[in-house]
Amino acid sequence: MLDWHHINWLYSLSGFFVGILVGLTGVGGGSLMTPLLVLLFGIAPGTAVGTDLLYAAITKSSGVLVHGFHKTIDWRIVRRLATGSVPATILTIFVLSRLGVDSGHSGHSLISTTLGVALVLTAISIVFRKQILIKLAPFVDGLSDKSRLTLTIVLGFVLGVFVSISSVGAGAIGVTVLILLYPALPAVRIVGADIAHAVPLTLIAGAGHWFLGTVNWEILFSLIIGSVPGIMISSHLASRVPDHILRPLLAGTLAVVGLRLAI
Repeated sequence: MLDWHHINWLYSLSGFFVGILVGLTGVGGGSLMTPLLVLLFGIAPGTAVGTDLLYAAITKSSGVLVHGFHKTIDWRIVRRLATGSVPATILTIFVLSRLGVDSGHSGHSLISTTLGVALVLTAISIVFRKQILIKLAPFVDGLSDKSRLTLTIVLGFVLGVFVSISSVGAGAIGVTVLILLYPALPAVRIVGADIAHAVPLTLIAGAGHWFLGTVNWEILFSLIIGSVPGIMISSHLASRVPDHILRPLLAGTLAVVGLRLAI
């Protein structure tokens, strides 16, 4: 039973803030929540990542239910991504366990650096998504189905490594590459596939971090209490906020934070 005396309302307020931004921009909570826990609250990088992974698994499950109800999930892509991401996640968690991520300096350094790089890549994919798609489209137009299958599995592997170490990358980076690989698919089905894949990915990675002892359950519950109403409120405000202003501002913030963590 949840003890309300253990709820930290500062974390809940942060969850509410991140929930608002996620609802407005569509960018996953990992790129916002994890650096906030590390830089603002001084949480160890490993604990911040582990806690955020389970946070993402819980919150994105509702998105899978909605997309599943509307039949906007391409399960073929989900299976291909999972073929690469599941073994990559297990392998990455094993490496982190050998590095002593819960207490070792080398583990914390790896997480901080990977988190910083992932945030910068996320920022680039947010601002320059259209330009990236236009530039690379000629190179993927002639790909065979077998090549798309292989590249999707490779994408899943890369996301499995990045997400397991930093909790960042499954959203903005994953969607950008999937749009490039499957240009004929409606965007909503790609987003649905990306969200559906993110749930088992973050759940397995989060369970691995739980095994490593890098999940703080009190912080997790505090974040969820704030984020749920934040996302609900922002869903009513999303159409009123100029996207061309908000997204570059968010991307700039992620880039600055990412460089701060990576250096």
